[in-house]
Amino acid sequence: MEVGWEGLRRTPRGCVAAGLVVSVGGAAVKYGVYLRSDVRLIYQSADRSRVERAARLLRRLNVSAEVKRAGGVWYVCAYTDVLAAGRKELRKALAEVVREAAARGWVDGGRAERWLKKLERGRALRKGWPKYLIRLSRRGALAVTFGSTNPNSIRREAQRLREMGLGEGVHFSVKMPEEGRNGYVYIRREGLARVAWLSVHGSGKQRELAAEFVEYMLQRAWEAGEEVYEKVREIVEEGKARSSLKLKGLEKVVEAGSRRRVVRVIDGGARLDEGRGGKTLLRIKITAEVDGVLRSYEVVFGRYGRKNEAAGYATARADAPGGREEEAERLAAVVEALTGVKPRVHRKKSGAVVVVCGRAHLEGFRRYAELAEAVDRWLSR
Repeated sequence: MEVGWEGLRRTPRGCVAAGLVVSVGGAAVKYGVYLRSDVRLIYQSADRSRVERAARLLRRLNVSAEVKRAGGVWYVCAYTDVLAAGRKELRKALAEVVREAAARGWVDGGRAERWLKKLERGRALRKGWPKYLIRLSRRGALAVTFGSTNPNSIRREAQRLREMGLGEGVHFSVKMPEEGRNGYVYIRREGLARVAWLSVHGSGKQRELAAEFVEYMLQRAWEAGEEVYEKVREIVEEGKARSSLKLKGLEKVVEAGSRRRVVRVIDGGARLDEGRGGKTLLRIKITAEVDGVLRSYEVVFGRYGRKNEAAGYATARADAPGGREEEAERLAAVVEALTGVKPRVHRKKSGAVVVVCGRAHLEGFRRYAELAEAVDRWLSR
């Protein structure tokens, strides 16, 4: 059996793709290799017998592969950790694809390095994961559940999630079976993002378990359809990005108000505080220089309305250089530079100017090491 690759290219959707050719007995099967948030190998056809043959070849390469069907097309698919458990010749060919893509600047260097470590050293994928159901609600919300009438199965899976570093009531919830009815373990969106973070920043066994779980979630999501997969991938990428950046030294140019503004961040931090009625507030303080004006800004987040939604507010000071309007534009520029999302500027009849932030801004702040822990603690309350 021989394994080689050909035709490295970029796709219109931003992926890096190549063909992986497995030859045996004078015949060859060509799989698609795709590099994006993971290394993915796919073979698909309307002819089931051809896909069954492709799956058998993968199993001979020590890759766990099952034939699935979606939209009238049969396919077999394997992801990074599963491929890293394959034979040396397969891992070598895939590593060559990753190296060449990285050399051309088509793949992030850090991501390529992580893939290469897995492929070069190989790994034995942990078996025995239960069958999670992953789907989207009518409103597009992700639901990740494991159901069973066996109480021991529910307890075992809940314990595994705890060992992974997730907290019950914060990252997942449990309902035990009653009178022969299914119980379940339900992983919240925040729980999936937390697992993704642990797969990069966890320690030892915890990180290994989380990495395998993320791989399994992506596999199950792919089987559930492209829309589900993209949603899971988005949450995984968001989770991995948390606390990956530093505030100090960050410099960006953004369009804010009537002109471009240069933002240089000096320092920052976050803390929890008690507000009116005993509610907990999150105070995010950023010291930054905008167009040469050095100021300290504070955005205070609380929960409001019947849905208890997170919102942050910062009032521009009238005694700031240039007055309220200039101060509000500078603050909006700082928020956008850090989060990538423009905040809303609200002008009150009283003359006050308030910069308003939402959940998307919180997720952006979460990417910074100086802010992530406080944001996580506040959101978990």
